[in-house]
Order: sequence, then structure tokens, then C-alpha cells
Amino acid sequence: MTDPDERARQPAAESTDATAWFERLYAEAQAGAAVVPWDVADPHYLLTGWVGGRTLDGSGRRALVVGAGLGRDAEFIAGFGYDTTAFDISPSAIESARQRHADSAVHYVVADLFDPPARWRHAFDLVVESLTVQALPVAERGPAIAQVPRFVAPGGTLLVIAAGRETPPGDGPPWPLDRGEVEAFAADGVEAVHIAEIRDPADRTSLRWQVEFRRPAT
Repeated sequence: MTDPDERARQPAAESTDATAWFERLYAEAQAGAAVVPWDVADPHYLLTGWVGGRTLDGSGRRALVVGAGLGRDAEFIAGFGYDTTAFDISPSAIESARQRHADSAVHYVVADLFDPPARWRHAFDLVVESLTVQALPVAERGPAIAQVPRFVAPGGTLLVIAAGRETPPGDGPPWPLDRGEVEAFAADGVEAVHIAEIRDPADRTSLRWQVEFRRPAT
């Protein structure tokens, strides 16, 4: 049986565009010809863990999920009352998310992280970037990272979740983030609040980032 992670790397390796391979993978999955490796039932455990340490009330607030995929994190965030928008560059991903969550209040939209709608600038009280930037080649990281904090409204929060690395990146995707890349999300007036390095006690070589940023209220 083909390893889904290896299968996902094929369109990425064959694509000359940093993001076009997402559509190919999601379209093949929609047709039953591939499996999206990150298509799991539950929201990311570092997202649920972060939420578990605080009281979230999204009433009257807006949230944005970067790289919606098939909607697991967006549905979780929307459950706290946020008016939630979740975007992905892949039309097939968005179509599948809408079908999967047919009764959802989440606004699933097709958009490009490198060229997002101008109206999203400083518009969201909570922004979640989970495992999306790490799926981009290292050469594309800077522009992608720079866009994410621009979504955060005054007084708003950005949560970044990613695999981490302490050595040069290997073959991907994904290409895990080093500490410098994580710290680079503190831009456009957004400040780091807490940087958590999380390791599996059974595998000390594993590293995950759970990082909270905030834009000061004005």
C-alpha cells in the first residue's frame, strides 16, 4: 500500500509552482485516487491543547484559519462562537470542505496566502496558522510568513502550529520550521507572547512549535 505522505510528495516534486500541487492532491483525493495525509477527524492536538488552557468566547468576534484543508480546525474554532472564515488555495479542498460540513456556519473560500483580499488586513480577532507554511518550499517562506500577521486585528491573537527542526531542511513537503522562521511571524506590529517547544518524551528528536502572538490593542 502506498504511503500517503510519499504519495503527497509526488505532485509537490513535479510541480514548478509552490502551491499548485495542493489542488492536484485534493482533486485526486476527491476522485478517490489519492489520500490527503492530514485528513483526520479531529482538530490538531496543539490547537485543542491551547484552547484548553483558556476560556474562548468568540461572540461578536471574527476568526481566520489559514490553509483550511478539509475544515477540521475551522469547525473547532467556529464552535466557540467566532464568525469564522477558512481559506485554501485549492478549489477542490474548499469544495470538499463545504460538502463535508454542509450545515456549517464557516465561510469556506478560495484565496491565495500570497495575494489575500485587501479587506482581510487587520480584520480578525483570532488567526490560526496550522501546518500550512511548513508545506511551502523554504524559498517561499519569507513572503508567506510576512502575510500571516497582517490578518490580525488590534488586540487580536495569532496561533502558529508547526513541526520544528534544528538542522537544515530535508526532502519535503513538509519542510519543518526552525526557530528563526517561527519568530519571524512577529511582524507588522504583532508580538510574540509565548513560544512553546514541544517534544515527545519517547523521541527527543521530535519537535513541535505552539506559538502565540498578539497585536497590541489601539
